[in-house]
Amino acid sequence: MIYMDHAATTPVDEAVLAAMKPYFTEHFGNPSSIYSLGRDAKEAVNEAREEIANLLGAKSSEIIFTSGATESNNLALKGVCQSAATILHATPHIIVSSVEHHCVLDSAKYLHKTYGVDVTYLPVDREGLVDPKDVAEAIRDNTAIISVMYGNNEMGAVEPIAEIGKVIQKAKDKRQKEGNPLPLVFHTDAVQAFQYIDINVHDLGVDMLSLTGHKFYGPKGVGLLYVKKGTKFSSQQQGGAQERNLRAGTENVPYIVGMAAAMKQAAADRTTNEKKIAEVCDYLIARILKEIPDVELLGPKKLSKRLPHIVSFLFKHIEGESILINLDMVGIAASSGSACTSGSLEPSHVTKAMGFADIDAHGAIRFSLGKMNSKEDVEELMKHLPGIVKKLRDMSPVR
Repeated sequence: MIYMDHAATTPVDEAVLAAMKPYFTEHFGNPSSIYSLGRDAKEAVNEAREEIANLLGAKSSEIIFTSGATESNNLALKGVCQSAATILHATPHIIVSSVEHHCVLDSAKYLHKTYGVDVTYLPVDREGLVDPKDVAEAIRDNTAIISVMYGNNEMGAVEPIAEIGKVIQKAKDKRQKEGNPLPLVFHTDAVQAFQYIDINVHDLGVDMLSLTGHKFYGPKGVGLLYVKKGTKFSSQQQGGAQERNLRAGTENVPYIVGMAAAMKQAAADRTTNEKKIAEVCDYLIARILKEIPDVELLGPKKLSKRLPHIVSFLFKHIEGESILINLDMVGIAASSGSACTSGSLEPSHVTKAMGFADIDAHGAIRFSLGKMNSKEDVEELMKHLPGIVKKLRDMSPVR
């Protein structure tokens, strides 16, 4: 199997697995227990929290452990909205980009449908980028939270988070001057960005940030939400005093340890991995655009505005799902979009938001590379992909 779907998930690194193992067997205690086994587990969680906070430029008290990015994003949007409604005594307004992961978009839709929260969906340009000016124009007096992802999971665009943060800070200053009591919270989903971009929450100007372990060679089932000190939000999960009464439930000790180990390793290897993967990705782009006609590269054309490991193409006149099935038959794994929607026949909402017609959006394929991929993998892919595309186009009624 040639695996080119690292944006969906990554294998657990051997060193990460080794760090986790003792907490399944030898140090298996519940962190809430007061005897030595429990204290050992609690110490492991605290050490992991401190390591992660240092990597993000945050305080350990600002890190909340969750089950993954989906929970973190739900907690951010729903928690802030619930708190804002209490302050306003009315339903708030929220802003999200139109290319967010479904866990953000579906949370926004849920808040609108269930509580009447007004939602503004920020447009993107043809390369999938949000304009900070659009953010400024969308902010209202009752806007509670703005959520814009750092690196897009489908076409790799790196959004101008720091610039958007400055725009939002101006709006915060204006509110304070006018005596508006409603906090304005800036949240970013950074799950695809962490292993390739040095993230400092203060430099970005964010109040909340979501991560999940399995995108950077850590385990599935663990994530975090950074919450800047003083940010008001309401817990969405009750039943225990864990995570400072903000997220009930026994801490997943081995997975928390694993995520910290994976983040530490990702930060240490960031420059080396980025360079290696970018070279393979550039080679992939050049080969496909040269050897297959009627293909369009999605996302920013400048490498500085895109993640190094994600590249998506529109293969015109054919269905992306058909390409994937044929690739799988020769042992190559890729994706037709985000993993959470790969079973859907609907065209990608990201591609549509960028202005592509439905008939073209159906032909989107994402290749996302990892540290084990090489140019030899691209060469093997290109032994099959041009013939697959030609065969499917010959069969297609759409020309």
